[in-house]
Amino acid sequence: MKKDELLQYIGNTAQLGGSRHYTLSDGRGRDMRAVDIVTGAGLQYTILPDRGMDISLASYRGQNLVYISYNGETHPAFYEPQGLGWLHTFTGGLLTTCGLTYLGAPVRDGDEDLGLHGRFSTIPARQVSDLSEWVGDEYHIRMKGIIEEGRIFGTKLRLEREISSVQGQNKIRLKDTVTNAGYATSPYTILYHMNFGYPMLSEFAELILDPEKTVSATPFAEEGINEFRRFIKPTANIQEQVYFHSVKKDSKGQSKVTLQNSKLGIAVTIKSNADQLPYLTEWKMMGMGDYVLGIEPCNVPAKNRVALKEDNILPYLEPGETRTNMIEFELSDI
Repeated sequence: MKKDELLQYIGNTAQLGGSRHYTLSDGRGRDMRAVDIVTGAGLQYTILPDRGMDISLASYRGQNLVYISYNGETHPAFYEPQGLGWLHTFTGGLLTTCGLTYLGAPVRDGDEDLGLHGRFSTIPARQVSDLSEWVGDEYHIRMKGIIEEGRIFGTKLRLEREISSVQGQNKIRLKDTVTNAGYATSPYTILYHMNFGYPMLSEFAELILDPEKTVSATPFAEEGINEFRRFIKPTANIQEQVYFHSVKKDSKGQSKVTLQNSKLGIAVTIKSNADQLPYLTEWKMMGMGDYVLGIEPCNVPAKNRVALKEDNILPYLEPGETRTNMIEFELSDI
């Protein structure tokens, strides 16, 4: 239906979808900003501006898609940077961004003690803007913000994030522009930690992925390498399995991975620009209460900075240099 025809039926575009801004008022998330996005076609998700504009809750046609940790949506003020302290504020959700100058397991790099997965997801965005508007006959829901990681006498990286959907469609488009805003060369590592949970993730789910190469992170993961596309029921006392996939790209330079659930009849397809994000880390955890699949496009395997240096694959950004990452989620029925 064209815009002029559609507006005859409604009093406000909120009837059909859009953005709803509010502040959480209870528990660990108290005083944290949130924005609910409703596309009007079945897809709903929540952006957390105070968590780097990451995405927590997400559902499709009333079915939950994501894993939410025991912590829930947690205010960044509780962040513990040392060791594994990151886990105390890890929400999970559709997107937790890791980086920007380090990620992976804790390690000491020179005179720096680097904790798990970096600081990004606990940095509040500034200049958060809702730029939703009509574009021809389409209503575009669009959020933008700036997240800056840095310190005096240290690296200074700026990420400009745009998250958008079109009313009536079941897609999320994410565009990140990362710039070295300082005057010294900076390490640059980024990983998009997408966390799927029940009921989207179950023994009826299957990962559709054809990588160039797959490497197991641990001996236990190696035991299950032929089953990385399959999932089992929650199991007591089971270890996590992590795989580093090198992705294939199509004629458009994109890589693609799909998680589908035959019982729900739902599929989510994730596309990313493979030249900037040539790896996909898979985190498969089938534990009771910790039942989650991490699908994680990244510019490096999910290893700490020391290991990346030893492998001679640690990326850097020169002063003023910029990288742009594009990710698209699409929900569909199967």
